[in-house]
Amino acid sequence: MPKVKTKSSAKKRFKLTGSGKIRRKHAYKSHILTKKETKRKRNLTKMGEVHESDVSRVKDMLRI
Repeated sequence: MPKVKTKSSAKKRFKLTGSGKIRRKHAYKSHILTKKETKRKRNLTKMGEVHESDVSRVKDMLRI
């Protein structure tokens, strides 16, 4: 039986923490930044956590 490959798009988008949680980047940080407030842009830079309802789907893409 061959090895199951990880989805390369998921590998680039998600990071696994030491405790096993899955981290993700925020959306809306790539363009039209002039009308967004500085505080909002700063908070979008920080990593967020994947929601509990999506964890199983992301783990399946990462083959965890």
